[in-house]
Amino acid sequence: TYWFSKLFLSPSPLSSSLTVSTATKLAVFMASRRDGHISLKLLLCTSTTGTRTTSSSPDVVLLLTPPGGSLGKLLPTSLSAAMTPLVSRLSRLWAIMRKPRAAVGRGHRRQAASQEGRQKHAKSNSQAKPSACDGLARQPEEVVLQASVSPYHLFRDVAEVTAFRRSLLSWYDQEKRDLPWRRRAEDEVDPDRRAYAVWVSEVMLQQTQVATVISYYTGWMQKWPTLQDLASASLEEVNQLWAGLGYYSRGRRLQEGARKVVEELGGHMPRTAETLQQLLPGVGRYTAGAIASIAFGQATGVVDGNVARVLCRVRAIGADPSSTLVSQRLWGLAQQLVDPARPGDFNQAAMELGATVCTPQRPLCGQCPVQSLCRARQRVEREQLLASRSLSGNPDVEECALNTGQCQLCLPASEPWDQTLGVVNFPRKASRKPPREESSATCVLEQPGALGGAHILLVQRPNSGLLAGLWEFPSVTWEPSEQLQRKALLRELQRWAGPLPATRLRHLGEVVHTFSHIKLTYQVYGLALEGQTPVTTVPAGARWLTQEEFHTAAVSTAMKKVFRVYQGQQPGTCKGSKRSQVSSPCSQKKPCMGQQVPDNFFRPHISTDASNLNSAAQ
Repeated sequence: TYWFSKLFLSPSPLSSSLTVSTATKLAVFMASRRDGHISLKLLLCTSTTGTRTTSSSPDVVLLLTPPGGSLGKLLPTSLSAAMTPLVSRLSRLWAIMRKPRAAVGRGHRRQAASQEGRQKHAKSNSQAKPSACDGLARQPEEVVLQASVSPYHLFRDVAEVTAFRRSLLSWYDQEKRDLPWRRRAEDEVDPDRRAYAVWVSEVMLQQTQVATVISYYTGWMQKWPTLQDLASASLEEVNQLWAGLGYYSRGRRLQEGARKVVEELGGHMPRTAETLQQLLPGVGRYTAGAIASIAFGQATGVVDGNVARVLCRVRAIGADPSSTLVSQRLWGLAQQLVDPARPGDFNQAAMELGATVCTPQRPLCGQCPVQSLCRARQRVEREQLLASRSLSGNPDVEECALNTGQCQLCLPASEPWDQTLGVVNFPRKASRKPPREESSATCVLEQPGALGGAHILLVQRPNSGLLAGLWEFPSVTWEPSEQLQRKALLRELQRWAGPLPATRLRHLGEVVHTFSHIKLTYQVYGLALEGQTPVTTVPAGARWLTQEEFHTAAVSTAMKKVFRVYQGQQPGTCKGSKRSQVSSPCSQKKPCMGQQVPDNFFRPHISTDASNLNSAAQ
């Protein structure tokens, strides 16, 4: 274990004394050597009071080594030797801070881990200096020495940055799409209404295609044109308008944020990316930066899936962009590039470029305004020249100076350059964890003879968790046998509608719907209450709706698929139709519980694209 402080890092480290007060701030790092470089992992940032601190300047740093390790093997001898005179004083400080540290506990250590820890800069004599505990927040991060990043992946001079800005903005002025949220942002003179309009669009565009969002955005802004209008709406109304857009918690958090602005902030939106992220629920770093730059002109960069792809290709970054190191580098590049004169337009231009030209699979490099600055394009040209054997030796094309398997931004050694992919080599994405598989049984309970036409029963989901607050057909978790499944489903139905004829419960088919992290299989049942006295009252949390009301209610796309299966089995349905053939068990040689309705067949009219990371195609 080794200590050092600001005093040690000063020009005359041993000429000053170390003063300990209740405000002394401590940062604890774990040091290790990996892949030829030193990494420092922030474990804790606290003070002598025992409270977590977000100070950007700790007074004292504790450097720990792994079990059996020696810091002398990790750091230069001069550094270890220079620390020695401070050990006794720092040991006394550690005794003072021991009790508060224990009080902080494991949970606080996790919370105090740095989200945006900055790169460590190599000092003279290879002296490693841990940087400030910058932006302490949600998750621990590793901070790697600057020496592990080659200038090849950076913008090294003002001329390059200026050329990139000029080319991108000139292209955007000529090629940008005419989108309703852009028109509102340009025409709205009230800054709060302008910020609200941008906020709504950014939330809707998260993991959703532009073509899908346009109609939803237009309807939303017509219904709730101001923050005050949205704040006064009910969650039921919000869910109803959001139905079919997916990721339903977005709409709920958007309304929560609007209420906070109206009730706690005097109706005024926070003006900076930092305060937007701090004060508004559901607003992360990207959304805050987008609102601040577009609505308020703050010169702050943004990184969504489109921007990340553009930056990775322009600077030949082949590592996983979701990793801590690469993500930090991309945010740094975005901040370096953003045009202070037109930050909102620049950020939208970068997103537009990724959405329309620098696309994931078939990029249109010939139409790219920054192709002359694109390292991925240069790499393709170099590989083509080498493959043609038209040149002796290596072409005069710049490469990564650390291209020896140690650069953490280059293509990983396990996934070398693929000639067939071209610029699509950048970036390589880590394999995604497959969604968790779950199963349930659901039943469409219908009263064909109800007053005013046939009615179906819907119940409301809890106000938290998956599809919070939406309406669905009564459902139960999957049981191992059909007999047990029927009993469980009947009990659930009778809880809402009273005694029911068990013999009429029919299994109709299967629907598979994938949410962001769950693949849910619904076994679809139907029960029609023919010849019975209509049920007119239901407990709280349930309601009877006509088919027309169902299609405008706050129900998920999955429930609409379920209802289509039910409709395909009712008298009068064309038995020769594709829908009845794929959804009806009787259309198979043997009835079976495993019959599946293809997800792409019952594709909703309004779809989502979960493959985009954020604000797809803004």
